[in-house]
Amino acid sequence: MNSKTFIALRRRHFQESQPFNQQIVNLTSKVDSHAFLRNPASQNVYLYLINYVKAFCEYWFDRNFDELQILDWGCGKGHISYLMQEIGAQITACDVHGADDSSFGQNTPIIEKTSINIVPLEHSYKLPFKDTTFDIVLSFGVLEHVPNHLASLKEIKRVLKPSGLFFCFFLPYYLSWTQRLAHLRGDFYHDRLYSKNTVKKLVKQSKLELLDIWHRQLLPKNSINYRNYHTFEFVDQWLTEHTLLKYTATNIEFVAYKS
Repeated sequence: MNSKTFIALRRRHFQESQPFNQQIVNLTSKVDSHAFLRNPASQNVYLYLINYVKAFCEYWFDRNFDELQILDWGCGKGHISYLMQEIGAQITACDVHGADDSSFGQNTPIIEKTSINIVPLEHSYKLPFKDTTFDIVLSFGVLEHVPNHLASLKEIKRVLKPSGLFFCFFLPYYLSWTQRLAHLRGDFYHDRLYSKNTVKKLVKQSKLELLDIWHRQLLPKNSINYRNYHTFEFVDQWLTEHTLLKYTATNIEFVAYKS
């Protein structure tokens, strides 16, 4: 396995211009908690991440994407499951039963209007699925919120098939300027921050194998409407790839597999 191949694949698909998804805007119209999905710069992030997942998986498995079993772990508002279905994925969505920010504790127009079925999770880390059920597990801003991240990773490894992939996105970086600013304002939504060494140690302890790890998102996108958002995204990614500013980026992200 050549790490340069994975890096090149990531850079290529992150920088592809994705067409704006008007349907998700229609589904979330007038719901304040979903405003980030109506912001082109923010929505674009989810679109290129999802297309990256598809491209990586088709390369890795050498199979059609629609043949793979995918778990949207901690699906929240359901937008990831929805967008994955839009590109033909066989997706299973799950979330913690009873948590305020889970699918069961907030307004979820996407889930309701598209009839996405959510599997309730009754345990803090155990998953109600058999061993080797999924080809892929997705974490879009979930790992940093679970009570025991190592136990959760070991459970993810259990439900993955051999050579199965784990994608972890939006993991808050410990030197992030946006995270530090949030903490200074008293916002500790992300009370656990990560370094690359922390991630590498966790992955090793869970007996997964790291394939790629990177910094992403220097500048905020959820609430700011950038006029030329595709160009802005290209510049943001270039800065987090090629300058020391990457060490103040919002997130570190990674892909690992079950050997």
